[in-house]
Formats: sequence, C-alpha cells, structure tokens
Amino acid sequence: MRLVGTAILMMALWLLMSGIYKPLIIGFGVISVVITLWITRRMDRTDNDAVELNLGLFKSISYFGWLMVEIVKANWAVIKIILSPKMAINQHMFHIDHTQKTDVGQVIFANSITLTPGTIAVETETGGFLIHAVSYSSDDLDALADMDARVTKIEAANDV
Repeated sequence: MRLVGTAILMMALWLLMSGIYKPLIIGFGVISVVITLWITRRMDRTDNDAVELNLGLFKSISYFGWLMVEIVKANWAVIKIILSPKMAINQHMFHIDHTQKTDVGQVIFANSITLTPGTIAVETETGGFLIHAVSYSSDDLDALADMDARVTKIEAANDV
C-alpha cells in the first residue's frame, strides 16, 4: 500500500511540475516513477537503511506555513540590505545548539535555517550547527531558538 501511495504522490508531482498533459509526457512520467520506485526498493533491500517519519501531520503543516512567512520576511530583509547604498552587512559565524532527538528533526532544522535568506547551516557539529549570517544581530539567536523549539514540537507531536 505504501508503494502505491508513493507512486501516486510521485505521479501527481510529475504532472503538477510538468504542466503538460500529453500522452507522451504522461508516459515518460509513468516510466520515470516506475524506474525510481524500482531503484528505491532495490536500495532498501541492499542497505536496510529506512528513515521513519514520526512527525505530527498538523503540527508539521503549521510549522511549514510559519516557515514560509519567515522566508518572506527574511527575503525582504535581504532585499533591503542589497538595495541599501551602504549595504549594512555584518557577517558572522556562530554555533547554535539543537534540541531535536532524531536525524529527521535535525535535518528539518538545518534546512529551515538554510532556506531562510541571509543564513546558512555551514556544518553539522555534535549537538548543534555552525551558522553563517550575512547580517548578524543578537535577535538572530532568539529567532533560531524559536525555530528550534518549533521543529522540536513537530518532532515530538506523536509522543503525546
């Protein structure tokens, strides 16, 4: 059943992203999905390395909605920096701790940092990440701590 659901999701994404609904293109999509699923199943049998997504659905949707708003706000801030005549750049590298217990939670947190314009997770360290900020301020630490807490909430949503 999981295989069928994955195939349907992949085909829907293929159709949505291609935007072309001609039989030839749909056929290419079906072939691509079948090959991808075959390779994925073969890899799963070889290494038995599965990732379990124990995330709360509604909390995840809420988090990703919040993240989109934060990305828009950060884009606006970066645009203002770039268009400013004096370009108020205050680059800084710093370490931030994470509270996630799973690899998936840590990846979501690191990618959320990187998706937010002006910041990037440069390196994974034990217990945290090395972050580079284009326009660093002391508020960045509070914002990242808030983001960390939000990711930890979606990770722990199934514990309740």
